[in-house]
Amino acid sequence: MGAFDELDGVPRRVMVLFFIVDTSGSMAGDKIESVNVAVKEVLPIISDLSNDNPDAQIKVAAMEFSSGTEWMYPQPVEAENFQWRDLEAGGLTSLGEACVELKSKLSTKAFMQQATGSFAPAIILMSDGEPTDDYKHGLEKLKGNNWFKAAIKVAIAIGDDANQNLLAEFTGNSEAVLTVHTKDQLKQIIRFVSVTASQVASKSSSVGKDAPETKQEETVDKIKNTVDNTPGLEGVDIGTDVPKDANSEWNDW
Repeated sequence: MGAFDELDGVPRRVMVLFFIVDTSGSMAGDKIESVNVAVKEVLPIISDLSNDNPDAQIKVAAMEFSSGTEWMYPQPVEAENFQWRDLEAGGLTSLGEACVELKSKLSTKAFMQQATGSFAPAIILMSDGEPTDDYKHGLEKLKGNNWFKAAIKVAIAIGDDANQNLLAEFTGNSEAVLTVHTKDQLKQIIRFVSVTASQVASKSSSVGKDAPETKQEETVDKIKNTVDNTPGLEGVDIGTDVPKDANSEWNDW
């Protein structure tokens, strides 16, 4: 429990950080291992953000999707208590089913049922390929959800075979799609995006004439600035117009 759990008798609101992870067979090896390592490393940082935040407590939820979907825990867990369980890869890529399942949890009857109220969530989708089910049907259902509409949404495309255009459909913004080509890029981007999205999503909205219109836009601006100015991230591509990278570690997968 952090120092700001109650301020003058008023409990903090809750912001849920969602990790939605493709665990299909093509994610086996360095890809899924890098995801596991990066999320484990970033969780203590998210916990510190939560404990130091006067506006919101950050909780974490994680869902994997392959030939079906599975939540790591039945409810979002406080960041300080969340224990990441290593994911394993195998099976198909049921993105449509994942969208329907995510929609079912973005409800005040499910994951958004905080008595103190909730900030709109931050959702990070990671995938390396093409869906094997009717993703359009599932995504359209998800897009009708008001929590999803208000959420910060970022997609990490892992390797050249990922469908960046599809991921842009999910985020609603092509500049919220980041393509990584090496395991080091993947680890760095997971850490950075998780922290940035959590920081922006768990604070009260900015005001004033110079404030970004939405938290999504603020997050995208911060991501673009960091990718452009951080050593080691020069090879990360932003957007959907991504050429094949001859130096990608995953070209032969």
